[in-house]
Amino acid sequence: MQRTLALIKPDAVAAGHQGKIIAAIQESGLRLVAIKSLHLSTEQARGFYHVHAERPFFNDLVTFMTEGPIVAMVLEGDNAIKRWRDLMGPTNATEAPKDTLRGQFGTSIERNATHGSDAEDTAAFETGYFFAGLERL
Repeated sequence: MQRTLALIKPDAVAAGHQGKIIAAIQESGLRLVAIKSLHLSTEQARGFYHVHAERPFFNDLVTFMTEGPIVAMVLEGDNAIKRWRDLMGPTNATEAPKDTLRGQFGTSIERNATHGSDAEDTAAFETGYFFAGLERL
């Protein structure tokens, strides 16, 4: 079994799409093992996205991720990272197929509704960033 972090970003939460996204996760067969809603501070967003600190989009990303609540989840299943990334679709929502979450609920490369870990090492960091040991089954 593999675990991955899944985030429903502020744009999708503000639009009320979190229920549909969670339903799609459950329908995909991935198991939801931890979930919480929170509003990231600037420092928390900067810490989470620290790997992008030198990129030109970093400050805009931090501003976006702190503009409203998010939903953080830990998903589990065989090949969970790839399965979640396939369900999300490409990062740029304007290029995402309409049967993906980003194709349905995202509007741009930044406002793309969801986030997911891209590898096992980032999944370990990201799930630990949002969930303490007792918060995960």
